[in-house]
Amino acid sequence: MKNGGKIIYNGPIGERSSKVIEYFEKISGVLKVKSNCNPAAWMMDLTSTSMEVQHNMDFAILYDESSQHRDIVELVEKLSIPIPNSEILSFSHRFPRNGWIQLKACLWKQNLTYWRSPEYNLRRIMLTVISALVYGVLFWKRAKILNDEQDLFNVFGAMYLGSTTIGSYNHQSIIPFSTTERIVMYREKFAGMYSSWSYSFAQAAIEIPYVFIQVVLYTLIIYPSIGYYWTLHKFIWFFYTTFCSSLSYIYVGLLLVSLTPNVQVATILASFFNTMQTLFSGFILPAPQIPKWWVWLYYLTPTSWTLDALLTSQYGNIEKEVRAFGETKSVSIFLNDYFGFHKDKLSLVAAVLIAFPFVLIILFSFSIEKFNFQKR
Repeated sequence: MKNGGKIIYNGPIGERSSKVIEYFEKISGVLKVKSNCNPAAWMMDLTSTSMEVQHNMDFAILYDESSQHRDIVELVEKLSIPIPNSEILSFSHRFPRNGWIQLKACLWKQNLTYWRSPEYNLRRIMLTVISALVYGVLFWKRAKILNDEQDLFNVFGAMYLGSTTIGSYNHQSIIPFSTTERIVMYREKFAGMYSSWSYSFAQAAIEIPYVFIQVVLYTLIIYPSIGYYWTLHKFIWFFYTTFCSSLSYIYVGLLLVSLTPNVQVATILASFFNTMQTLFSGFILPAPQIPKWWVWLYYLTPTSWTLDALLTSQYGNIEKEVRAFGETKSVSIFLNDYFGFHKDKLSLVAAVLIAFPFVLIILFSFSIEKFNFQKR
């Protein structure tokens, strides 16, 4: 092809470029190839723009008028005519495999990718262990020291710091990792290898075992060191709540990646998300004290439901009397009066906690399907 994408030759090359040489040497005014001359270099020099101007010819027009071109056009037309009684070639689906097989293939691929990315997984697991040790030492055996409202605030602070620290680091670390994976997904999806829904569900599913390991290590360290109540019910609640919270943060990171063109914008939005989590978590300002026109953000904040579940599951049935703001009342009543937490609502809280990851996965999958930030 010459500049502009116009074809100057299309056909067999021949042994030692004999077919190409034969075609160009038939053109009037073309210099013959010299012995021991590179055929490719000879052809490039011959068909350059300066040579076309010098010989007042256009090799693209010459090719269009040649028998070589006419033979190829006739061959294409002949092959375009279907064989009698043959079926029309058609595909019922865009992809060669159904969605379940695509999902398994993507999950297998993501499993290999995560296993070969120790810097991503080991880093967040190590941070979880270090954070649990620090908070465990800082709040050592504070869980059962309940004399006044400050003691409850101390435990509440330990729960808030633990859930937000691990969650924030999880979604901040997955943003650059997922952005890199998205580039590969664009290419493979365009090639018809799998759908964006299979990719997104596999991306979400592969996070579950790694988050599970994080939460197991965190719970085994933080639960005895802070001294929470050793009952099976309360322990399962603590683990379940922390697991759902960590998944929600991870999937928020994935959602931000799917909605933004690059890492920088996603990171900025992640910082804004962390700020909203702090403001409307119920930690700085309890739900009953949030202005009515802003309270809807409290219910849309995953951390608020996390703190509700953690504090209520541990202390919602504790009837010990404490001195709170000049009044003597039981711990369970104080939680209801001050924070708006009640143990009878724990089943609703449990449903909302598991609903957040599912909603975020669907939003992530839908965004991956609809938005494409590929520049070429």
